[in-house]
Amino acid sequence: MFATRLASGIVLVAIALASIMLGGDVWFGVVLAISLVGLYELYRVFHLQKDLLGILGYLFTVAYYALLHGEEKEFAPELLVGFLICLLACYVFAYPKYRTEQIMTALFGMVYVVFMLSYLYQIRELADGAYLTGLVFFCAWGCDTCAYVFGMLFGRHKMAPVLSPKKSVEGGVGGIVGAALLGAAYGAVGAHFGLLEAEGNIAAVFAVCCAAGAVISQIGDLAASAIKRNHDIKDYGHLIPGHGGILDRFDSVIITAPIIYTLAVLLM
Repeated sequence: MFATRLASGIVLVAIALASIMLGGDVWFGVVLAISLVGLYELYRVFHLQKDLLGILGYLFTVAYYALLHGEEKEFAPELLVGFLICLLACYVFAYPKYRTEQIMTALFGMVYVVFMLSYLYQIRELADGAYLTGLVFFCAWGCDTCAYVFGMLFGRHKMAPVLSPKKSVEGGVGGIVGAALLGAAYGAVGAHFGLLEAEGNIAAVFAVCCAAGAVISQIGDLAASAIKRNHDIKDYGHLIPGHGGILDRFDSVIITAPIIYTLAVLLM
């Protein structure tokens, strides 16, 4: 199991690195594909993956990414409103086929998976975008690793005893500190070798971004776990051997990407 997980992890990182470096339409296509698969996985939990509500979600996902690719993301709120109107039309004209919870789930999936993952593409389009996109994964996955190590060594107090008994407050703090240090090192390397156009104390900026992102990433990790526990499933899918589905591997990345994007725009 460990060998499978390690091998698929290496392949995943290699694909991510190559796609990020190429950028442009390649990275756009990768993020779109991740978003569609992630949305499908979430809808499957609620049995909407092949329903009209799910199909509408996929169509509006493609429409939303078309806006991003055309640099017209300012119309994203209107698109979300249009999606809600279509969902409500299904709700009323097919009544009583759908329940309000299904309508809210379809809308939630669009915001939680599609909109938030799209920041991976939006970050790549910024100045220093390739390096900053790497920071998202460095922060999210670095926090996961550091939290695990610190939790194993020093964990005493449970962070969420009912939801995730193995996660500790000490591990959470270690994840934040570890992510900040990794971010500082990542920024220092980029600045030293001229991989970044931005000036100033990049190491400090990256440390702040990673510390903030690490706090949020742990919420994302626990939130994804809460959904699975509510619906008695172990993994969202089996696309990535040893890891599960897209949402299992990207649960912390989903919620970290918007934070890194916002801080990068504000601080750099």
